[in-house]
Amino acid sequence: MNQYKLTYKPLGKSAVLIEWPSKIDEAIIQDIVAFEKNIEKDEGFLDTIIAYNSLTIKYDNEIDFDSETNRLKKLYKQKKRPKKQESKCWQIPVCYDTEFGPDLTEIAEAKKLSTEEVIQLHTAPPYLIYFLGFQPGFLYLGGLNDQIHTPRRATPRLRVAKGSVGIGGAQTGVYPQQTSGGWNIIGKSPIDFFDITKQQPCFAKAGDRIQFVSIDKETFNEIAAEEEKGNYELKFQSL
Repeated sequence: MNQYKLTYKPLGKSAVLIEWPSKIDEAIIQDIVAFEKNIEKDEGFLDTIIAYNSLTIKYDNEIDFDSETNRLKKLYKQKKRPKKQESKCWQIPVCYDTEFGPDLTEIAEAKKLSTEEVIQLHTAPPYLIYFLGFQPGFLYLGGLNDQIHTPRRATPRLRVAKGSVGIGGAQTGVYPQQTSGGWNIIGKSPIDFFDITKQQPCFAKAGDRIQFVSIDKETFNEIAAEEEKGNYELKFQSL
């Protein structure tokens, strides 16, 4: 497994920022996930935050930065690759009807593709989850086909509906809550990406994958009804 030259920086008196090479790379995020799994979660450990090329470790008390950095460096050298079954590929249902995807036709025309071809290109790859951020439950995904890379809208919308699936530049993702946003909306998912009442509010984590599955409006409504009752079980495959 890769060994990268890492930098360690203090964040106040009770957190450490660890940085990998500054680029978006699947091997780097897998390395970050592997390192996180190898951190000893003792009583002084509070939380971790993963980003594209960094890992922030938060503690519930003040730490000695030098001694903690030395401990982390030793742990990094000892890190083990996560077992394959620890990651999942989640099947996310999406309705690409133009009622839910107001920008789908515009993207198709700009790329000289049919709407069906845009949908096929969007649902083909399993997307790697790099990290969660922006909003609770928002997944930063890698793997969008470059044929449908589309610049963000010049004028963001004031309201983007919960569950909207969008494309912004080289990225795609799902808005977990209603918000303003400038991504191009091509569809909508009927599932909840963040539920604070659950023990694990967001079902997915960094290192998992997302597979979008095209559904029709009837199926969308059926899933939405089951989700509202708390009866819908999201499908996944262990990796």
